[in-house]
Amino acid sequence: MDHTTYSNAYISDILQSVKTIALVGASAKEVRPSYFVMKYLLDKGYKVIPINPGMAGKELLGQMVYASLSDVPEPIDMVDIFRNSDAAGPITDEALTLDPLPKVIWMQLSVHNEEAAAKAEKAGLKVVMDRCPKMEYGKLSGEWARVGGSTGNISSKKQSMHESGKMQSLGLAPK
Repeated sequence: MDHTTYSNAYISDILQSVKTIALVGASAKEVRPSYFVMKYLLDKGYKVIPINPGMAGKELLGQMVYASLSDVPEPIDMVDIFRNSDAAGPITDEALTLDPLPKVIWMQLSVHNEEAAAKAEKAGLKVVMDRCPKMEYGKLSGEWARVGGSTGNISSKKQSMHESGKMQSLGLAPK
């Protein structure tokens, strides 16, 4: 698979099919991207499980923090990697030991690891590299357009309130 471009359908399918996201590299610092991505995904209706060994056993945004993926006591649909490209390899390796396997390995902006991607795809997982699920959700839902961003999408679909009642949504959250 070409890991430089992804179709809207590919990204949309992922964002609609996953419900539980393990966010590896979660931070309690409100200025960190991992913090506001986690908050955004929670607001959109996803269950987000923070992974950070230094915070294990504490809560972050009301969610229990775990030291590693293997410590999470429930199935994970997507592993969102907020670590560097080298760390993506061992994190993907750990994800591939989980039972059941996650559906998706998602590497955040500037994170690329072709070897990890190949392993995950060989095991049947979908892979996204160098993308942010918060940004992709915003583009696909039309939220970016409301703040002046170009989504590259044209739609006459009327936006509705997300079930949280906090923001508008095109229904990309898990079904």
